[in-house]
Amino acid sequence: MNKELENVNLILANPRGFCAGVERAVDIVNRALTLFDEPIYVKHEVVHNKYVIQDMKKRGVTFIEDIDDVPKGSILIFSAHGVSIDIKNKAEEKKLKIFDATCPLVTKVHMEVHKYASENRDVILIGHKGHPEIEGTMGQYISHTGTIYLVENENQIDNITTKNKKIAYVTQTTLSVDDTKKIINKIKKRFPKIIGPSKDDICYATQNRQDAVKEILKSCDCLIVVGSKNSSNSRRLTELAEKRNIPTYLVDNKYDLEINKIKRMNTIGITAGASAPEILINEILQYLEDFGASITNSNTKLIQENITFTLPKELR
Repeated sequence: MNKELENVNLILANPRGFCAGVERAVDIVNRALTLFDEPIYVKHEVVHNKYVIQDMKKRGVTFIEDIDDVPKGSILIFSAHGVSIDIKNKAEEKKLKIFDATCPLVTKVHMEVHKYASENRDVILIGHKGHPEIEGTMGQYISHTGTIYLVENENQIDNITTKNKKIAYVTQTTLSVDDTKKIINKIKKRFPKIIGPSKDDICYATQNRQDAVKEILKSCDCLIVVGSKNSSNSRRLTELAEKRNIPTYLVDNKYDLEINKIKRMNTIGITAGASAPEILINEILQYLEDFGASITNSNTKLIQENITFTLPKELR
C-alpha cells in the first residue's frame, strides 16, 4: 500500500456515531429477529443508514412503506422516526403485533403536539418536508379548530396566515442548532405570545455532535462525515463545514473516499452521524492509516453521553 497520506493528520470528533435512540431501535429489531421465527416487518428504514439496513435485509427483515403490505397478524416495528396516529390505528385494525422503536425524544415532541392540539392551539412545526419524522409528527395533530404549519426556513414564517391567538411551536429533533435558533427567534418576533417546549426539541445527540464538529473544524482542512445521504443529522454535520468553506465529504463507507481529493490536506476531521455504526468509522480510520495518515490528539473536550433507553418489556 502506498503512503499518499503520510503527512496527513486525523482528528476525531467526540462524541460521534450511534446515539441512544438509534441504539435502542437497532436493538429492538435485533431482539425481534432472535426471539421470533416469523417474518419481521419494519415501517420505513428503522434508522437512516445503508449498512444497517442492508445487514437487516440479509437477515430477513422486510422494510415497508405501505402498511397494507403487512399480512394480518404479523410483527411490525415502527422506525426510530415515529409514525402518525393514522398508521398506529391501521396497525391495530390489522391486529399486528407492534414493537415501537420510536426514539423517546421524538415521542416527547409527539406528546407536545398532542397537548397543543387538545388546547386547539395552532402549531408551527420546524423541520424538513418529506422527512419521516415530520410526517409522523404532523400526523399527531388532531384539533377541531386548530391548524399545524410546517416551516423549513425563516422566509416561510411570513406565509403563516393564522388568526388563532393561541399558538405554539415544536421542532424536528435532528435540525441544525444554529439555524433553528434563528427560525425560532423570527417566529417569536412575529408571534410574541407564542409558547414552546420548556426544553429544546433538538435531541442531545444532535447538539453534541454538532458542537464536537464545530470544535475540530478550528483545526481542519476538510471534514469526513460517516453517514448516509438520507440521514438528516449527518447532513447537518456536513453543513457546518460547508458554511465555513471547508471541503466536506459525506461517505457511507471507505469505498466512497477519493484519496486524490484529500491527499493534499494537512489535517482531516472525522465524525459520524448518530445512525452510523462504529464498525464503519473504524474501517475508514484503518483505510486512511493504511495510506499513511495518523491520528493526532485533538485536545477537544469529550462530552460524556450516559443516556440509555430501555427496550419494550416483551423484548428484554
